[in-house]
Amino acid sequence: MFQRYGLSKTTMDDIAKEAGVSRPTVYRYFGDRDTLITALIELRSRRLFDKARAFLRERTTFAEQIVDGLIFLVDRGRHDPIVRLIVSPEHMDMATALIGSTGLAVRLTQEMWAPLLDEARERGEIREGLTDEEICQWIALVQLILVGRMDFGSEGDPENRRMLTNFLLPGIVTEEAAEQLRSGGAAATPTH
Repeated sequence: MFQRYGLSKTTMDDIAKEAGVSRPTVYRYFGDRDTLITALIELRSRRLFDKARAFLRERTTFAEQIVDGLIFLVDRGRHDPIVRLIVSPEHMDMATALIGSTGLAVRLTQEMWAPLLDEARERGEIREGLTDEEICQWIALVQLILVGRMDFGSEGDPENRRMLTNFLLPGIVTEEAAEQLRSGGAAATPTH
């Protein structure tokens, strides 16, 4: 229904009719339209997490994982028709407010990255003094920016990789870990 009518014009009545249930039944599960949209974002994000983690397990360093992972997640998110609708220019203000005010972006980012952060800490790749929440806030912010960019190229775009390597990584990983990726000590091109 969101694809058919758009986020702002889809009503709970529309959703109930399409689902073949009464409007009160929809409200029993979702208190309002924002709650339903939030649940939809969570569902679609979690479907991607297992694929993303399997993809990232092929990388040997956290620096590789973070750069390749963000490009992977953004590329897949932009190809998901619902995610693309939610972050489209006409809905971006609503989506940003909804995702930001509920803490959804950071919660989902922590859910996705927590196991990888733990492993990176054990290997000494994370800068000292950073909490997982701070790292995930930074990753979530960058991811939202990239998903919403209409000029974001394909996942093989070297400019995206360069930007993430030069500007995101120094805020998270040790200088040695970032330099290893910059100098080519880690894979520069993702494999599928």
